[in-house]
Amino acid sequence: MVCGPSGVGKSTVLSALRRARPDLWFSVSVTTRPPRPGERDGAEYHFVDQRTYDRMVKGGELLEHATYAGHGYGTPREPVEERLAAGIDVLLEIELQGARQVRRAPGLGAEAVLVFLAPPSRAELVRRLTGRGTEDDPALAARLAAADAELAAEGEFDCTVVNTTVADAVDALVTLMAA
Repeated sequence: MVCGPSGVGKSTVLSALRRARPDLWFSVSVTTRPPRPGERDGAEYHFVDQRTYDRMVKGGELLEHATYAGHGYGTPREPVEERLAAGIDVLLEIELQGARQVRRAPGLGAEAVLVFLAPPSRAELVRRLTGRGTEDDPALAARLAAADAELAAEGEFDCTVVNTTVADAVDALVTLMAA
């Protein structure tokens, strides 16, 4: 499982990792946030309304779930459990709240390897977030506040990969998976 602050490059790194390790199964999360330009339902996320998300949480359909920057995010339970039962390696991109839930989950928590994807520096993280231009000022402030909390939680993870370059981060992840 890979976790890291918004703007650290999780999506970019994991997209490159998909090309390097096509044998991995990548879980597609649900979210209540609207799609960004170029995002497609079912590819980057399953985009759902708040009512559907609440039903999924209440029904235990999500392996983990979190509210981040005012939007719900979660990992559909059934496809993950199916792949794991079939012996297929699974990779999740999750938020800090979700990582904590997975860590506490009976069975899965003990087996999961939680990787923290870190920026080279907080200043670089701010540059990346503002450079995206995808959030208004209040949303950006919320993401930066959440990023500070996530950076402070780095020690809760099994290992850290610093995203200095996408290629180096992918190489480090591939090495970790081979160990």
